[in-house]
Amino acid sequence: MTQEQWQLLLDTVQGKTPQKPVTGFIIDSPWIPGWAGVSALQFYSSEEIWFQANKKAVETFPDIIFLPGFWSEFGMCTEPSAFGAKMVWDEYNLPHASKIISDISEAGKLKVPNPKTDGLLPFVIQRLLNYQKPMQETGHEIKFAIARGPLNIASFLMGTTELMTGLMMDPENSHKLLKTITQFTTDWLRRQKEVFPSIEGILLLDDIVGFVGDDECREYAVPYIKQIFNAFDSKLNLFHNDAQGLISAPYLKEMGVNLFNFSFEHSLKEIRELAGPEVALLGNLPPRDVLAAGTPEQVREETRKMMNEFGDKNRVVWSCGGGMPPNVSSENIRAFKETIDET
Repeated sequence: MTQEQWQLLLDTVQGKTPQKPVTGFIIDSPWIPGWAGVSALQFYSSEEIWFQANKKAVETFPDIIFLPGFWSEFGMCTEPSAFGAKMVWDEYNLPHASKIISDISEAGKLKVPNPKTDGLLPFVIQRLLNYQKPMQETGHEIKFAIARGPLNIASFLMGTTELMTGLMMDPENSHKLLKTITQFTTDWLRRQKEVFPSIEGILLLDDIVGFVGDDECREYAVPYIKQIFNAFDSKLNLFHNDAQGLISAPYLKEMGVNLFNFSFEHSLKEIRELAGPEVALLGNLPPRDVLAAGTPEQVREETRKMMNEFGDKNRVVWSCGGGMPPNVSSENIRAFKETIDET
């Protein structure tokens, strides 16, 4: 991310109306490899291919903010690998982490991993160190520390169904599990900040927050996510949850969130009313059915509709409702950006 883009983001979340609309997308391995013409396995295993694919994206669309920018990641395996999860790789699809516990009663067995030494975390850091200078030569800096959220990581470690059952049936061990994961996550974010002082923001991704009710959100999500966003003095706290977002939206400010990326199933106006005027919104075009599957003209039509229905230019980064999905073409991205700029 360039310094100009970072400042534009900060101005947006602080409520300064930009001279022209701001456009941004969360991009990572679901979209980048296919768009760049490489396999997922090539993207993960070759630092040079990873760098060139990200470089191609930022150079092809210089007026779009790609979040978090040159994301060093291994799909959903990054954080679970630190706990010892087996990683299963596929040439063209996202990898997945195998469960390491089968019941919430086993939560006490888990130890807090060391982000300096455990799993794929040292590789995440080293990749960025190896390519920090070439990245800077393109005008970009590392601005975000990134992690999956506590419920999200817990679902990888024991399975979503098992986690949901545990939250309802065994609060004591559920909190034990989440406390361990939260301590690890804050350590991991601080490690990134320690190695890269240019980091000034936090990106936390947790779709499982959208699977729980209000009581469970207040008990199991709000306090732990708040603790994570306080890992260091961050200027921008971006929270991604493109599952159901209506439950968590009223608690975003309490959790420390000032930029929210959410499901396209909720309108921008609906989330604004629930989250309040102080939380900036990142959204909200349907990612798969419109941005990926639609024609450029359909993208233009739905983008105009989205902007007109919201009717507000303050504290908004125009995007899709979630991360950039697979198979989004350059033509559709340009159609989206051109329509945003024209409207």
